[in-house]
Formats: sequence, structure tokens, C-alpha cells
Amino acid sequence: MTTRTRRAVTLGSAGSLVAVTLIAGAPAAPAARAQGTGEARTAYAKDREARGAAVAAARAAKKGIDWQDCPKEWELPQPVQCGWITVPLDYAKPNGKQIKLAVDRAVSTGTKEERQGSLVYNPGGPGASGMGFPLRVANKLPLWEKTSKAYDFVGFDPRGVGRSTPISCVDPQEFVKAPKLDPVPDSAADKRAQRKLAAEYADGCKERSGWMLPHMTTRNSARDLDVLRAALGDKKLNYLGVSYGTYLGAVYATLFPSHVRRMVVDSVVNPSKEKIWYEANLDQDVAFEVRLKDWMTWVAKYDSTFHLGDTQEKVYAQWTKLRAEAKRAPFGGAVGPAELIGYFQKAPYYDSYWVRIATNWSKFVAGDREPLIKAAAPDMSDIAGNKDAENGNAVYTAVECADAKWPTSWKKWDRDNTRLHKDHPFMTWANAWMNLPCATWPSKQHQPTEVKTGKGLPPVLIAQSTRDAATPYEGAVELHKRLKGSRLITEKDAGSHGITNLANPCLNERVDAYLLTGKVDSQDVTCAPHATPKP
Repeated sequence: MTTRTRRAVTLGSAGSLVAVTLIAGAPAAPAARAQGTGEARTAYAKDREARGAAVAAARAAKKGIDWQDCPKEWELPQPVQCGWITVPLDYAKPNGKQIKLAVDRAVSTGTKEERQGSLVYNPGGPGASGMGFPLRVANKLPLWEKTSKAYDFVGFDPRGVGRSTPISCVDPQEFVKAPKLDPVPDSAADKRAQRKLAAEYADGCKERSGWMLPHMTTRNSARDLDVLRAALGDKKLNYLGVSYGTYLGAVYATLFPSHVRRMVVDSVVNPSKEKIWYEANLDQDVAFEVRLKDWMTWVAKYDSTFHLGDTQEKVYAQWTKLRAEAKRAPFGGAVGPAELIGYFQKAPYYDSYWVRIATNWSKFVAGDREPLIKAAAPDMSDIAGNKDAENGNAVYTAVECADAKWPTSWKKWDRDNTRLHKDHPFMTWANAWMNLPCATWPSKQHQPTEVKTGKGLPPVLIAQSTRDAATPYEGAVELHKRLKGSRLITEKDAGSHGITNLANPCLNERVDAYLLTGKVDSQDVTCAPHATPKP
């Protein structure tokens, strides 16, 4: 659940791995089972995939990873090293078609005695790359100094992402072209136009990447994660997942509970089968409105700096005015309401954007329009960046559409989003149109995983802020209930997304203690918020 800020919103805003012994002892299912009920056929398919995952992990453990200096064009300087692992496209056919996944690492900085294995990272999306994670070691970030002595920091591009057999749904330059239609419809004709675009996008995914779509599930990414664990030579997985990466971790913990050593999940996707993914996106719409107003309250506090209004209501009125102006005549010919939403949504996501966006907005109102236009408009010359943006959105759509059955009735989509928009207008329709391709998805949609504790699962550490927009707080509470022995660290009255990488000693010290010793508090912990930005 993580959102992709280059487009409307994504959950990223939140997979499983294979260990050689996990299902090795499972009895072979008789072929007759495949002839039985739908439930029996599903169970049989899961058995095949579990055995296939064990086969792939055993193969990876034997082969390992051939670490080399990273290709220059990857822009990952030494001491970061790069390599590849090979995984089955379809785990029910482990000896069938294979795909390659890109991985990288920065080796632990401590002594041989201090080393505890690899720490594997996923930043969310779905569709985000984790290849930047080892740079936390290369750049000697103080927050990760203790942990980097014990672990190799390992990043990877999940299947379909970046360099890992990337998928695509539309020409990248067309994908970023602006201005786009205003997400908020004024008429039935506006809705028909958006529905047509969503259906065309789904068709484009099939045309450009149809062979991958049935296999773009969180469960398969989790199995990939276990193959990676085995290739790294680790008997058990140490894992840090943020946003959608928390759901990947939760599914991994469900499929491979005895393969988990340490797991930290930060800014949690609600793992309830009823929430994945349609309802989770509706929950986001409410949370984004709340957090947007938190930011606007902050902007009002510093009215002497920004001059956008001395109350939250006045600042919101300025936003409404700005949006209306962009609708009448897109700024710079490229920044309409859709582009403004795409830019301004970064403020509810991350506190680190608060000053930047408020400053550009303030300058715009004062007559200096260029900074805001430049920040919100696409850069058509950034060919590589636009390709990454399109790929990330394609993966986001493919995973969420494949993970669960989505409503196919337009009446339901229209009713639910019309109702929500009345009180939560900032993101609701933008989010709806982004996810609407799932209503006409041209590939198989699966049932979500029933996330739960399994035999051998150690305590999982959960970190969550109470006012997170992309992954509302209730998701962390739900995961905490489902994973026996887990501990929840709550950052109260804060809302930045992804809090383990922010300076808050109450949280940072507990994350370090857990990763270094496995220790968790005897009960859940509530921390004061991290420091609020100042202009």
C-alpha cells in the first residue's frame, strides 16, 4: 500500500518465500483431487505451488548469487554489488519458464562475529524498487549504523519491476503526458470517458504484458522472496517491509512461518481478505483527507511565512481556488487538477514534503508560478524516469488486480465513490479511476491470502503512525491481531508514511534492539511523534 506519487494513489501508499524444508514433508495430493470441488482444486494448486517453491529454493541455495560490481548505468556505486536470481514464472511448473530478478547488496560493516546474515528490504508499491536500500550503508546513514554491522543490506526489484522482467501497459511517454482529465466528474459523460480510459488501460496491459499478468500476485512475490533467501545462503529470512512491503511480509509469514527469523513491518496494509484491495483503497480516501487537513493546519500555523491563510479552513479554500483555476486553464499548459493532486498528495504522504510544497504554492499565489509548475508537470525529456513511472504503475495495477476479485458492477463503483467524495473530495475519484482497470481486468483474479500465524513464526515487530494516509492505522491493529506474539509500536499523533527511516529514538532504539537481539517489549509501546518540520 504504498502509493505511487507520479499518478493518483497506490497501496501500496501495502509475497512469500520458499524454504527447502517448508512443504517438503507435505503429502502428495492425489490427482483425483483436481476433479473435485473448487475448494479441492484450489488446495491441490496450492500444494503444487508449495512444492514448486521448495524446488526453486533448493536450486537457488545450490547456485547462490554471483556478486559483481553493478553495471554503470544502474548508478549504484561501490561498495554496492549486484547480481541475479532465477525464479519460475509459475510455481506450479518449477521446471517451466524462468524469469530473472535483479538484486543488490552492501555487505555488513561489522566483524565476522557480529554478522547475522542478510536483511532484505521491500519499500512498497506494489511496483517500487528496493535496489536503493544498500545505499543506506554506502552513504553511512547514522540511523542504520548499528544494524549495518550485523547485516548485509539486500535490495531487489520484485517480479515485473525495473530490471526484473519488467512489465508495461502503455507507452511511457503517453502515460505521463499532461494535462489529464480532471478526476472529479461533472457529468455522466465525464464518467464514461474515464471508464473508457480504464478499460483501454486494462487492454493495454494484456496486449503488452499478458503472459506475465496471471503470475503477478503477492503470493508469487513471496515465493520469490524465499528463493532469494535461499540464494543468499540464509536458513531464515530477516526482512524489513514498508507500505505494500508489509503485505508482502505478512503473506510470506503466512506461507513460510518457520522460515522467518526477524521481520519488521512499517506502515501496514490491512491484511483482511475483505479489504484487499477494493475496500483498502476506499479507506485511503478517508485517511488522505484527514492528513491533508493536518498539513493545512500546519501551513496555517506558519501563515507569516506562507501567506495562504491563518486557519486550516482558509488554506483549504486556497486549495479549492487553485484547483478551479487549473481546471479552467491548466498552468503552463500541463498542470491541471489531476497533476495538482499528484503533486499535493505528497504532503499527506510524507512530512518531508511539507515545506517544499507549501513554499512552491506560496510563491505561485504571490506571482512566481514557475516552481509549482515545474514540480507538478511531467518532464517529457526524462525518458528513463517516465519509463520507471509507467512500469511502477503497471506493476501496481497488475498485482492488485490479480490478488483479489474486484467488483465488476459500475453501479457499485459509482455509488461508493460518489458517497465518499462528498466529505473526502481530495483523493476519492482520482483513486477510483486509477483502480478501475481491475473492474475489466483481462486476466485471472485470485482469492486473497488468509493472513495468519503459523507454526514456528517468531515475534514480528509492527511500526505504525496513527494518522498515516496511505495505510490507515487500523491495518496495523488488524495485522497485530493476526500474528500471535507480534508487538505494535505506535507513533501517536504522527502521519508520515514509512517511519522506521525517520529520527525518533523511541522507535529507532526498539527497531535496532529487535534486529540485533530479537528482543521485543513485554507489551505494545506508544511513542511521541517525531519532530514536525519547520519552514
